[in-house]
Amino acid sequence: MTTYWAEHAQLPGGITSGVRIAVAGDRIKAIDVRTHPRPHDVKLHGVTFPGMANTHSHAFHRGLRGRTHAGNGDFWTWRERMYALMTRLQPDTYLDLARATFAEMALAGFTAVGEFHYVHHQADGRPYADPNEMGHALRQAAADAGVRLTLLDTCYLTGGLDGSGYLPLDPAQRRFDDGSAEAWASRVSQLREGPEFRVGAAIHSVRAVPRDQLGVVAQAAGSGCGVHRAPVPLHVHLSEQLAENAATVACYGRTPTQLLHEEGVLGPTTTAVHATHLTDDDIRLLGETRTGACFCPLTERDLADGIGPAHDLHRAGAPLSIGTDQHVSIDPWAELRSLEMHERLMTNERGRFDPGELAAFGARNGYAALGWDDGGRLEVGALADLCTVRLDSVRTVGAKPAQVVFAATAGDVDTVVVGGRPVVEGGRHRLGSVALMLRTALDSLLEEA
Repeated sequence: MTTYWAEHAQLPGGITSGVRIAVAGDRIKAIDVRTHPRPHDVKLHGVTFPGMANTHSHAFHRGLRGRTHAGNGDFWTWRERMYALMTRLQPDTYLDLARATFAEMALAGFTAVGEFHYVHHQADGRPYADPNEMGHALRQAAADAGVRLTLLDTCYLTGGLDGSGYLPLDPAQRRFDDGSAEAWASRVSQLREGPEFRVGAAIHSVRAVPRDQLGVVAQAAGSGCGVHRAPVPLHVHLSEQLAENAATVACYGRTPTQLLHEEGVLGPTTTAVHATHLTDDDIRLLGETRTGACFCPLTERDLADGIGPAHDLHRAGAPLSIGTDQHVSIDPWAELRSLEMHERLMTNERGRFDPGELAAFGARNGYAALGWDDGGRLEVGALADLCTVRLDSVRTVGAKPAQVVFAATAGDVDTVVVGGRPVVEGGRHRLGSVALMLRTALDSLLEEA
């Protein structure tokens, strides 16, 4: 058994000082508060939080950081650059890039990630000999990097939607397509879970999955996708772009949220990603069905998507979580802060979310959205996943422990433990230099500048 002594820790009741956390196997066995360190304790100086969950990731987007920001354009012009990178991915290069990207997440305090995975097949659309080869690469990458992975295997069938109906796939999108929701479900059923690997499902969007296929995906997720009998998490990009809303209304006379609701997609095991451009009725539906909402504020800013109604959704009953999406920055503390800062910009009010709520969005809610209901909190019986933020850096020195989420950055994370095993110690990943890993992976994929 290992015992950690935390100078301060974010317990379910709030920030507490002098917390001893006893870990046996991958679980927290005991917690004592207001204690002093003992000789054999592993000392965690700063504030220890439950490990953060990155609820929405596209690992290969890490290759776009610092390369797609100059000039004019919008989401759709950015997507052309994203597709150009995606066409060069193969299982070995994807493994290298995803391993480095997941390791960067661990350095930042993320201990679990939901990978929204739709690059399934070869560049011409033909399946690999093992049709889940790319998913296996992601699983291996997460295992190497030391983080939990929920593979949100994504159904993607059409090239888009306009007022006349669905558009054919363009050549770059052929890698995503299984032909039908039934074929997608059959492929996913071949995956097998492990101690730190879960299988989930995703509908890319109402643009990419026709109405008559939405319910098929929802039913497969509700019955465990053939992987096990319990429902698996189901995620969907929702109303990220105004064009998506306009096309859905033109085609169906209803918003994307209303369409998903009518087809049985919404519910407590479903997470709507972005949820940016919602009507009041959309917010009501998501709240009443207890559908989660994952915000990715740094990506939503970078792509000029807009600011979503986080506080209104929270008040309506939709659990909030965060993701880093295209990884313009991998920093849970910046994502969490941005939820509050965006609210301040929209309302001219401060304190829309308190620091404890933000920490819960990043940890407990994120873990639940990824199917890890026994994680994301520091309490007896929970998974022994935690991260410690220093209070002595140039950014955090002087901060009150209960408010450090408003001061810290990814660079202030000192220690990360996943399943009772150290992954980051002294700010260094167990694999060594993550920057070198990223450099090596990116050199094999990026076009010459």
